[in-house]
Amino acid sequence: MAYQVRVERTTESPTAVVKANTTWREFPTLWRTLLDDVWAFLRSRPGLRTEGHNVMVYRNGVSGVEVAVEVGVQVTQSFETAGRVVPSTLPAGEAAATVHTGAPSEIGEAHDAVVAWCSAQRRELTGVRWEIYGDPDPKTGHFDVAVYWQLA
Repeated sequence: MAYQVRVERTTESPTAVVKANTTWREFPTLWRTLLDDVWAFLRSRPGLRTEGHNVMVYRNGVSGVEVAVEVGVQVTQSFETAGRVVPSTLPAGEAAATVHTGAPSEIGEAHDAVVAWCSAQRRELTGVRWEIYGDPDPKTGHFDVAVYWQLA
């Protein structure tokens, strides 16, 4: 798939997330449980989420194997921590971005495209990156995923 990468100025966006330190190997079996916790919390707080989307934020890990993740949903405002669900934000600033329209299992290709573009453009990355999952098409169930990498 060919990706078009662009630089965007992002604004801070409040999120409700569960944070975890994990490995890339374990993450595919972990994220659903984390997201389920956030959605259970949101169902008990009407109005905290209106049109927000699912998000995943990845922060520099200790090694290329480990990663600090935040799995959650965009919300309308900050809130008090409840169990494992904590307030956080998507970063504000300059980011290299693209949209992944393929199978969710192939999203790594979008990340690779952004990193390659940044290298070719000599743009330095902070290591913070995130995904915003679009609304599913009612007929097909397909959804696009916006992929962002924060620029230094």
